[in-house]
Amino acid sequence: MQYWLMKSEPEELSIGDLEATPAKAFPWFGVRNYQARNFMRDTMQVGDLAFFYHSGCAVPGIAGICRICSDSYPDDSQFAVGQPYFDPESKPEAPRWYLRDVRFVARSRLLPLAELRTWPQLAGMRLLARGNRLSIMPVSEAEWKFITGELMGLPS
Repeated sequence: MQYWLMKSEPEELSIGDLEATPAKAFPWFGVRNYQARNFMRDTMQVGDLAFFYHSGCAVPGIAGICRICSDSYPDDSQFAVGQPYFDPESKPEAPRWYLRDVRFVARSRLLPLAELRTWPQLAGMRLLARGNRLSIMPVSEAEWKFITGELMGLPS
């Protein structure tokens, strides 16, 4: 089992969208950073858990948990001419961008970025590193257990 943090702007996809249809798989599309893509394409596994992080909003933070529920496959948004995630260099026979599907696991109280920064147990968390802008990143088992147990009150 590996643990992740995946950022989404809530107006595009929110934890509430997943919670409203918990049996539905949602494609995590639009990732346009090679390192984040590589995590999704090469490292994530079906069954891994991820913190669902609301970004690009008034109060960014962890809003819940989702589960990786598919193998990686090409992100069709890269081929959608005129759309925000279109990549003219990517071709269907040689796609650049991949995604995975996720499903709802749990909603939590919003754990704001500012609050996460106050916990010494999270001092080494990649999310909190200066200049980090990755939309997908690994989370250590210790960080996962601290956040789910101490901050979310979920069994670890």
